[in-house]
Amino acid sequence: MDWLAANADRRSDPRALWPECRSVLMLGLNYGPETDPRASLGLPDRGTISVYARGRDYHELIRGRLKEIAGVLAREAGGDVKVFVDTAPLMEKPLAAAAGIGWQGKHTNLVSREFGSWLFLVAILATAELPADAPERERCGSCRACLDSCPTAAFPAPFQLDARRCISYLTIEHPGPIPAEIRPLLGNRIYGCDDCLAACPWNKFAQQGREAKLAARDELNAPRLAELARLDDAAFRAFFSGSPVKRVGRDRFVRNVLIAIGNSGLPALAPEAERLLGDAAAVVRGAAVWALSRLLPGAALAALRENHIGRETEPSVLAEWDAALAQVPSRPAPGAAGAERR
Repeated sequence: MDWLAANADRRSDPRALWPECRSVLMLGLNYGPETDPRASLGLPDRGTISVYARGRDYHELIRGRLKEIAGVLAREAGGDVKVFVDTAPLMEKPLAAAAGIGWQGKHTNLVSREFGSWLFLVAILATAELPADAPERERCGSCRACLDSCPTAAFPAPFQLDARRCISYLTIEHPGPIPAEIRPLLGNRIYGCDDCLAACPWNKFAQQGREAKLAARDELNAPRLAELARLDDAAFRAFFSGSPVKRVGRDRFVRNVLIAIGNSGLPALAPEAERLLGDAAAVVRGAAVWALSRLLPGAALAALRENHIGRETEPSVLAEWDAALAQVPSRPAPGAAGAERR
């Protein structure tokens, strides 16, 4: 997340981005789900994808609409305008709070009295002087639902987020192996995490005015882990065409799928991980080792290591093998005890 610090000066004031700017018009689009997105967390053979990524890429959905609004603003108020859909170093959440759309909740996301925690935020910068709306005040009170719902304890305090523990950051932005101590906490979350958003009590209002075009694709509501693990780069791009998931890339995504397989407790999924021990991407091979260490007995894992270790040169994957064999208790493979008795 070094890019946040690198752009701190530009983020501090919209005029640092565009000196001629005199007004900022903030808009929000509700993407509240029809049902509780956490329902799929109880399906060990399925994956859970963040609500915003289950439909079409919101950047494309919103940009054309935003340009239409900006055009009307330019005609009515005069001057120039520029539109931004998560494409510039703007502090959208504080700006939206100042504009009265909502307030930054304890989970650091914007909360609206009308739409809860489910809002996409976009901005129009204008050279015209526009009257300011009244800001919204913080309305979380003593509620801690969002903080207490976080699987990885990523909130060191209310209104603070430690990205190093955030599942959304780790499964989307983080390029390398996910820290071993956090992997079991991911469950079957394979792209993002909605737990803190879904826990917000203000969501009871979030269904009002939801856009039909933001409806989820059925195949992304609870996709099968076995099928996702088999995606090569071309298949990944085709399956996630038009989806935000496509931007994360196949290797990083399959890494996440393998962690979910390891957390599934289903030995029937072990062959999917075993097949990926020879994958071209080191981050995939390492995650496959970890998944197998959670699903196979120690003897079977040691045998796999003997078959693959001679071809492995990547230090991070070799370290995964060492850690896996050190932590998995030695237990006989299925049927071994009976064979000894005979």
